[in-house]
Amino acid sequence: MTGWRVKPLRDIVAHAGRRPLKRTLGAVDLTLLGVGSIIGAGVFVLIGVAAQKAGPAVGLAFVLAGLVSLFAALAYAEMAAMAPVAGGAYTFAYASLGEALAWLVGWNLVLELAVSAAAVASGWSGYVVGLAGQLGFDLPAVYATVPRLGGVADFPAMAIVLAVSLLLALGTRRSALLNSIMVLVKIAVLMIFLWLAAPAMAPANWQPFLALGWFERISGGETIGVLAATAVVFFAYVGVHTLASTAEEARRPNRDLPLALLAAILLCILVFAVVGLVSTGVVRWFDLGLSKEPLALVLRAAHQPVAAGVVAIGALAGLTAVLLTLLYGLSRLAFVMARDGLLPPAFATLHGTRGTPHVVTLAGGAVVALVAGLLPLDKIVELSNIGTLFAFLSVAVGALVLRRTHPEYPRPFRCPALPLVAGLAILGCGGLMLLLPVDTWWRFLGWSLLGGLVYLGYGRRRSDLAG
Repeated sequence: MTGWRVKPLRDIVAHAGRRPLKRTLGAVDLTLLGVGSIIGAGVFVLIGVAAQKAGPAVGLAFVLAGLVSLFAALAYAEMAAMAPVAGGAYTFAYASLGEALAWLVGWNLVLELAVSAAAVASGWSGYVVGLAGQLGFDLPAVYATVPRLGGVADFPAMAIVLAVSLLLALGTRRSALLNSIMVLVKIAVLMIFLWLAAPAMAPANWQPFLALGWFERISGGETIGVLAATAVVFFAYVGVHTLASTAEEARRPNRDLPLALLAAILLCILVFAVVGLVSTGVVRWFDLGLSKEPLALVLRAAHQPVAAGVVAIGALAGLTAVLLTLLYGLSRLAFVMARDGLLPPAFATLHGTRGTPHVVTLAGGAVVALVAGLLPLDKIVELSNIGTLFAFLSVAVGALVLRRTHPEYPRPFRCPALPLVAGLAILGCGGLMLLLPVDTWWRFLGWSLLGGLVYLGYGRRRSDLAG
């Protein structure tokens, strides 16, 4: 059956070599790119949403989500070192699980990265409008509100998406430099936050620590508990896939990429845990969950209003960095799928001098800008996690398959105790998928069915493996 045909790793590397991306990213660039893609919406926005589900144990939810990501990242690192090309989970599935499943992984990740970028842009708009208001520059609400909520469009969200897309089209190196600056800014802001907020903590706010338990389904199909919050905050770790997709642009992918994946995730787990603990120590968890700017709320409660404005600036830097990496991952994924013949060949066009996939970058940015500008945030994020969990699960399975089918293939990085690590990744990702609301599953299945029809009608016949 054509859907089960696999593309050998050697062929994947050789094919990529005919139209390669430029190798411009070093170990520090990669690590900062990973940190930039992870520390953003999760800590600046979602910590309040997660507190409504986990109570004072919100930091624990971030840790659990991070550990699942870490197990998957170790499998990612082995696969990326074997085939240092763009595409991430899609490429690895192509080499191990077959074309049809690879298409399904890529199809869902395209949606995942696009809606995640739109959600981050929407959050960015909220912060910039609020900060502008504090400075005396009031933007009419109708020009920062989606039509469903009575506005014309969310123009700030659209503007930041288009600006970042243009930057990415101009060159990866320039984008990486800006990302590094923004990562350092938001890390510095988070350190200021912890320094000023920690003295105001009241241990009584952590009692009881597991106020909402581990997991429970309540009325209307909603879920509460630490595990329910873990399934929500996994959104913060979507950047792991983006970092894995940089293999083709890394100068020394066999060494630098595995190190960057592990360093970025471990650092982010530590940051999330500490910020979660401090935040719920200063503000009661139910109050934290009511704010769209939870860290600023914490500092105001700690009688640090000026610092609250500084945190808002840091949040803008953090969200911009995440938006950059999400749009980067989206463009590279679509580029590789087009290079394989599964999407129109125009998306595989590279700029003559800059070497960037400028067509797909700008086209993807235009679509994301429309989604961010016209749809409400709650509708944007409904599909935010399940596609990434599915991709991570497929990578773990793929790493096990390749160990069995191609044990002789060079592995510059070998995941230690792969059967155990991959098994934990599979159980963790599968378990978190099961904890998501039923409506999310229906949307996931509907989008996957549509993707199957697109594959049967276009990709199956036009694939490079078809002839």
